[in-house]
Amino acid sequence: MEWWGWMILGAVLLGSELTFLDAAFYLVFLGIAAAITGLVLLSGVTLEAWVQWLIFGSLSLVTMLAFRGRLYEKLRSRGTDYQDGPVGEFIRLKAPLAAGASCRQEYRGSTWTVVNRSATDITGDTEAKISEVSGLNLIIK
Repeated sequence: MEWWGWMILGAVLLGSELTFLDAAFYLVFLGIAAAITGLVLLSGVTLEAWVQWLIFGSLSLVTMLAFRGRLYEKLRSRGTDYQDGPVGEFIRLKAPLAAGASCRQEYRGSTWTVVNRSATDITGDTEAKISEVSGLNLIIK
């Protein structure tokens, strides 16, 4: 295959991964290997077809094994440095709330049912810590 054929193959593989498919970065490394093979041929080296395919296959395997896992993990993993949900935050209660009782309270722009699961009553205009979220209920203690 000519050098430009490898470059077109690399561009098609890279473009299809980035535009149409979500192939978990496999096509990215195939595209990179095809482009590198095209660059080797562009430098003036004449190689048999089977050697070109051997270079392409070897580069594909090496780049996938060396870089794919780390790159995929960095780009697709969920962050661990942020909190998911309001657990651990404080809510200021507008009215007193007896132990075991519940009330409706606005929090973060929405109305929630706040349930007092502590053994003591909570006075009005006091901050309470959210210990759990159960459906649309904020459990405080």
